[in-house]
Amino acid sequence: QVQLVESGGGLVQAGGSLRLSCAASGSISSIKAMAWYRQASGNQRELVARIIGSSSTNYADSVKGRFTISRDNAKNTVYLQMNSLKPEDTAVYYCNVLLVEVGLGPIKSYWGQGTQVTVSS
Repeated sequence: QVQLVESGGGLVQAGGSLRLSCAASGSISSIKAMAWYRQASGNQRELVARIIGSSSTNYADSVKGRFTISRDNAKNTVYLQMNSLKPEDTAVYYCNVLLVEVGLGPIKSYWGQGTQVTVSS
């Protein structure tokens, strides 16, 4: 079994910053990719940023230059540093991890429980 625990959401004024964390634990053999998605009220869940391996990253156009995804392999943790936040960044943010469990087998996808980010104008 694998667990993902997210932290770092909250309320911030426009222009402010927040840092999200997501720690994976359990029977993990290797992590292939880690990502952050978000879902605003009434909208579909969308990819915000992804990191593959240790350093290959991609971002949604709406967050390029403002958000940075990073990863601590030793801690199986992914971070999302969010700067210059805008009201339109308000959403529930979910981490997603693609990994192989101990004992090998197929790559599996796990989701965090979600953390609310609210940006006031």
